[in-house]
Amino acid sequence: MTYTQDPQHILQSGYRYALSLVHQALDAEDLVHDAWLKAYPKYGTKLTQSLFFTTIRNVYIDQYRRNQLAVFEAFDEETYKEIEIDTKHDISSEDLDQALAKLNSNEREAIFLNIVEGYSTQEIADKTDRSRNTVLSHIHRGKRKLVHTLTALINRRNPLQG
Repeated sequence: MTYTQDPQHILQSGYRYALSLVHQALDAEDLVHDAWLKAYPKYGTKLTQSLFFTTIRNVYIDQYRRNQLAVFEAFDEETYKEIEIDTKHDISSEDLDQALAKLNSNEREAIFLNIVEGYSTQEIADKTDRSRNTVLSHIHRGKRKLVHTLTALINRRNPLQG
């Protein structure tokens, strides 16, 4: 067995490769673990570094795609209504950052393009390669989450006024 086929060397180099993909130590460890569980039973002692790297990359892509899947609620365009936040309360930028952090990336992107950049839902749909109804859903759900989170923060700060 050569040095490059040594399981310890393969795991260490695989960890460095996984770390370059995910940029988080614990996520890299999980990625290497999942890849090892897939590759070792299949290849055994014939597992090479290149096969292991390929397995890591494929597991990473699978996990990325799985994380991109979103569960969509049924949404009728005619029931779409503007959601307003009660503006008589001061909302700090920290509160807004905290509320925005609770949104998923699709909702945050749709709200940013709609409210900040001023794009219509059709323009957002064209720019993001999504259907208009999907964009409407993201905006609606995102605004609903923002209102819920900001209202909870305001009520926690001012329990008598909420």
